[in-house]
Amino acid sequence: MELVKIEDLLEKYFQGETSIAEENELRNYFSSSNVAQHLEQYKPIFGYFSLAKGHQFTPEIPLQSKKRNVAWISIAASVVVLLGIGTYAYYSADVVTKSKDLGTYDDPEEAFRATQKALSLLSDNVNVGIESVQYIQEYQTTKDKIFINTKKQSGGS
Repeated sequence: MELVKIEDLLEKYFQGETSIAEENELRNYFSSSNVAQHLEQYKPIFGYFSLAKGHQFTPEIPLQSKKRNVAWISIAASVVVLLGIGTYAYYSADVVTKSKDLGTYDDPEEAFRATQKALSLLSDNVNVGIESVQYIQEYQTTKDKIFINTKKQSGGS
């Protein structure tokens, strides 16, 4: 009678329909010494559960804290930021001192000569641009003449 009950419980166990009390009954049966010979193959399954129940997980505790790494990272980041600010301040101060010298003259005649020189350079560049525009206008008129002549010859409107 007990053997039939154990076989029914095994069938329910493998279908996932057993309760905890029924699983404990199976575990007790397979941990005993009077297991039926045709059920010996299931003994390691339930033997493992009782063996694994005795094991306890003991995690390793690291000796070093990770906060030290975070501290070094924040120190390194602040050093980089300070170097960036210092470099910016140094170069911007250098640019400011150079730009203070631009455009200021104590002598009005020297300022007049510098202005004439700058306007002369500007005038030369504008004249080159005007010559280019005149060349483009002449190209446009020549192109129009060619296309008008080809339209007349082809009988277009």
